[in-house]
Formats: sequence, C-alpha cells, structure tokens
Amino acid sequence: MDYHSPVLLNEAVGGLDIKNDGVYVDVTFGGGGHSKEILQRIGPKGKLIAFDQDKDALLNTVDDSRFLLINENFKHLKRFLKFHGLTTVDGILADFGVSSHQFDAPQRGFSIRFDAPLDMRMNQDNSLSAQTIINNYEQDDLRCLFKDYGELRSAPALARTIVAGRREAPIETTFQLKSLLSRHLPQGKQNKILAQIYQAIRIEVNNELEVLKSFLMDARAVLKPGGRLSVISYHSLEDRLVKRFIRNGLFEGEPARDIFGNFEVPFKKIGKLIVPSEQEIKMNNRARSAKLRIAQKL
Repeated sequence: MDYHSPVLLNEAVGGLDIKNDGVYVDVTFGGGGHSKEILQRIGPKGKLIAFDQDKDALLNTVDDSRFLLINENFKHLKRFLKFHGLTTVDGILADFGVSSHQFDAPQRGFSIRFDAPLDMRMNQDNSLSAQTIINNYEQDDLRCLFKDYGELRSAPALARTIVAGRREAPIETTFQLKSLLSRHLPQGKQNKILAQIYQAIRIEVNNELEVLKSFLMDARAVLKPGGRLSVISYHSLEDRLVKRFIRNGLFEGEPARDIFGNFEVPFKKIGKLIVPSEQEIKMNNRARSAKLRIAQKL
C-alpha cells in the first residue's frame, strides 16, 4: 500500500536519543517508515512496540523479533503496554498526520479530491462516521464543530446550509457536501476552506483532541525519567495541546505554584520547534505544515 514518506524522519527518530537496548514505542505506525528507522538504530536486545488502529496498516507489519504491532488506538497506550508486560519505556514517537494511503484511498472519504462516501473513520469498525455527523447533528452542534475544530468564521452559515440541505435529501458523499457548500467557498480559497471543513469533521469523527490528551497523559506515566517524547503535529489545535503539556503538564490554565512561585513540570523541552526543510517539502508536500516538538521526562 502507498503510504507517505515519513515526515521529519531523522529529526523525529534522532530526538529519541536511542539506546542500544532501549524499549521504544511508535504510536502511529502507518506505513512503518519511522518504525523501520528505529529498528535500524536499536540493538539485538532492543524492542519496538507500534500502535495503529487502522486495519490497513497491518499489511505493513515488519518481520522482526524485536517488533510488535498492536492494532489499537494509541489512547490505550498504557493499558496495552501493561498487557504485554511493559510498565515503562525509553522513548515514544507520534506523527499525527493522516497517512497518504488514507488520503489516496477514495472509499475512506478523507480527501476533497474524490467523490466518495462521507466516512473519515481512522478505525473502520467505529460506528460514528462523517455521514452520521452531517445528517444527524443539531445545527448548533455543527456550528460549534466548524468553529472550534475548523476555526472557520463562516461556521454559522455552514451549519445552516447543511441542515437546510439535508431536509431535501440525505448528504451521503463528499461531492454532495462540496456542492451544497459551494456558495461559502470563495474563488481562490476553495481548497483551503474545504480542508478546514474536512479537518473539523475528521477531528469529531475520530475524537482526535481527546485521544491526543489521553495519549499525552499516558506518555507521561510510562516514560522513564530521562526518556524522550518526539511528537509531530499538523495543525494549531494539536500543536497547542502538545506545547502546553510539555511546558507545564496541563492542557489549559496554569499549574499551582508554591510560596516561591515554583511549580513541578513533567518534561524538559529539548531544542527548539523543528519544521521540515524546503527540500523535504519539495519532495513531500504533505510535510509542509508539520511541527516537531521533542521533550525529556524529568
């Protein structure tokens, strides 16, 4: 299957500061690009556990005794590591991008390029799909979804148009939705706004921000002191959560301070924010919005 070239490969894997006999986790296995690089860097006694909830990713599994692929959502990181006898690990890598395979498989409904069923489920066994949301959510819920997850000023108008349109007939395909919303897609900005609309629906379908929060909490629990966290985000909603959690262990607000104004933090930031080079973007355009943050467990 065609999966994207792993984004920021050397930077993300290098950020793990890999030990020869260490135990590492790749929570977004996909095409296996990052995992294969980790396997090249660990020794015979090292171990790599990978997660991916998408059954299609199982076809990319690696034949290596040091490797285990778990077909589950990474929000269950701590539980499934414990099930396999692991309570702590030396490093965790996460790449939150939608894979090229998911974008390029029309039937998955992730891409604005194809006329396909409104789906967008990362886990195809889940009951909630994009079609369910578009045809059943209340107008105010749709407005909030587009405002909060798509950061769209036109959220109220988009919600009204969808509710009015589905009264005439169910909205079942990507092109039906695109056609219905066409008057809200200004010339020259059509693809950008459609991408924001799709992002908002996809985040809701897959509960992505809550999953991210669960993952970060579990990562803090299972990383050894000195262990590394290497995280690639693709939009501001994800990156903001990652940045705040690394800074003070919270997703919003400020931590309680002692009488001297000090507070405990779970991580130490390693280096500055890393973004792809112009050369990498030229070779893989889907890398253009990637942001890599690296942290060390204290």
